[in-house]
Amino acid sequence: MEKQLQELRALASRAENRPTETGIPRVAMVQGEIPEHLLAAVYDPMINLILTGSKTMTVGDRTFRYDPATYFVMSVDLPAVGTIHPDANGAPYLAVSLTLDPAIVASLIHDLPVEVCSTLFDSGFSVAPVNSELLDAWIRMLRLMDRPNEIAVLAPGYEREILFRVLQGPLGWMLRDIATPDTALSRIGVAIRWIRGHFAEPIRVEALADMAALSVSAFHRHFKAVTALSPLQYQKRIRLLHARTQLFSGQGNATSVAFDVGYESPNQFSREYSRLFGLPPSQDLAKATRTIRGEQPAHCAP
Repeated sequence: MEKQLQELRALASRAENRPTETGIPRVAMVQGEIPEHLLAAVYDPMINLILTGSKTMTVGDRTFRYDPATYFVMSVDLPAVGTIHPDANGAPYLAVSLTLDPAIVASLIHDLPVEVCSTLFDSGFSVAPVNSELLDAWIRMLRLMDRPNEIAVLAPGYEREILFRVLQGPLGWMLRDIATPDTALSRIGVAIRWIRGHFAEPIRVEALADMAALSVSAFHRHFKAVTALSPLQYQKRIRLLHARTQLFSGQGNATSVAFDVGYESPNQFSREYSRLFGLPPSQDLAKATRTIRGEQPAHCAP
């Protein structure tokens, strides 16, 4: 597999230190040091293959480490905090990803010759070792970057093959459950998408349970299993991540952003922001600005 990994690394080495589009639908890549504030985000459902270096992802109270030649699957939208690391020789972090389209997964499952049964899920994200067949599908997909005229014809087939190889592996149940109606995971996904689209509004857990067609107790249990967060904690993370994005993009000050994302008290917003990100909003923004500019922290006030 090392030869396959070397070719994938060469293909993905043109990536930048931010999610870099490849010209292939739903396929992106990233390389190098990424500012910490860009790794704290709401992650879309995806398959992510680590090629060099490693990454830790924390959702709620769960943390996973992803090393080279492993891939992770996120089956629902998750607010997560990530940290990346170069390898032992100093080579930069390098990874490629495929954003999941449940309709494509459902079509693939429908076309499989043998019916695939869903199993009880444990989480909305996990990690597994890659195999040679999955690497081969990724190589053919990324080679299309140099043959853009072939993307429209060949990329859909390569995407289905990547999904098929994941379906055959230890995390295949995640893909099956997000694309299969009436599984608990797909029901929780309905509530998650509602919260993400209405995060600034008050939520009632009873209403969310009705959306998911689950009892309140079952909804709580499954929601926590999938996201490592309660529904209210999930909403709070979404609010704070959106607030941080708005602050860093200059869309308002701490007070206006707090009200915009649904807080009634700027003081409460500042406390919860500090608890999640380690600094109050103004200091966090200043730290990120220094990082982007490559400056050292100031040791005294101006």
